[in-house]
Amino acid sequence: MSKMTIKVLAAHLGLSISTISKALKDSHEISATTKSKVLQAAAEMGYIPNPYASSLRKQKSKTIAVIIPEVSDSFFAQAINGIETVATLMQYHTLIYLSHDSFQVEKEIIKHCSNGRVDGVLISVSKQTTDTLHFDLLKKSNIPFVFFDRDLENYEAPKVLTNDFESGYLAARHLFSMGCSHPVFLSPSDSLSVCNRRYDGFVKASEEVGLINQPNNFKVVDCHQQPENITSQIIQILQKDSNIAGIIASVEDLAIHGYLACLELKLQIPNDILLIGFTSIKTADLFSPTLTTITQPAFEIGKRAATILFELIDNKGAQPSNYPVILPSTLIQRASTGNLTKKA
Repeated sequence: MSKMTIKVLAAHLGLSISTISKALKDSHEISATTKSKVLQAAAEMGYIPNPYASSLRKQKSKTIAVIIPEVSDSFFAQAINGIETVATLMQYHTLIYLSHDSFQVEKEIIKHCSNGRVDGVLISVSKQTTDTLHFDLLKKSNIPFVFFDRDLENYEAPKVLTNDFESGYLAARHLFSMGCSHPVFLSPSDSLSVCNRRYDGFVKASEEVGLINQPNNFKVVDCHQQPENITSQIIQILQKDSNIAGIIASVEDLAIHGYLACLELKLQIPNDILLIGFTSIKTADLFSPTLTTITQPAFEIGKRAATILFELIDNKGAQPSNYPVILPSTLIQRASTGNLTKKA
């Protein structure tokens, strides 16, 4: 029995190969009657499209790259799940690259992707990234890309983000409403735009209650160290100013180290100090005490970013006009920001 191909199917129906191909793709150029005729014959004759051969003819790799700084953060795990739901539906493979929060590694990955290995790129930038030349390389190579979660604030490109400024403001206002008069904001980097927007929201809320000129409402920078060193850094901050009564951890890792620092100093959460973290971690209810979170819609961010990317892949050269797409985060109050016992 000869192999069933689109050519054999076309000859059987007395139609051109082009017509058969368009009918199988549900093209608007082909009538409903013809489409029905082609689909019925294809089913009866056992014709199975070859997506790999199709991708070669279209010069597509049927692969996208997802570049993230780390995998330990629950946000990225959930975002990848969202991306995968779309990629699977589109019959695409996903390559996961880790920059390890290194600008140099990120540049090398982008250079690798720009050679046509992938049809598009989804990226959450490293905390060291400030230069944009490697993204210009993707543009020159006509490879579409979309930022998600972490972006370059002034770089023009499609982005899917959350409402970081509003969330930073909300986190601070929540601490103030719970009786905290002296919070501190912890950030892993002074160049990461996502954390800077959260810090700006924190500053706005502090201005409203007259705390903006307090010298200890600062950020922790250069926290990309061994875990025990990050904990020690937070311990030093809390020891330096015993009046600190609340912690806003701008990323998941710092929230965990905040717990460890308080444990080391024998500070009781929330009696001695309040703690709120930006995290999508599903085990927040298992912390002791349970962790109040600003929870990002990680799965939806990944899903929306992938959807935009595939629109760009299908329409090379097009740019969406509605970026950035902003999906709101949610404050979920738990025991770590319970009623504050004022210090003597």
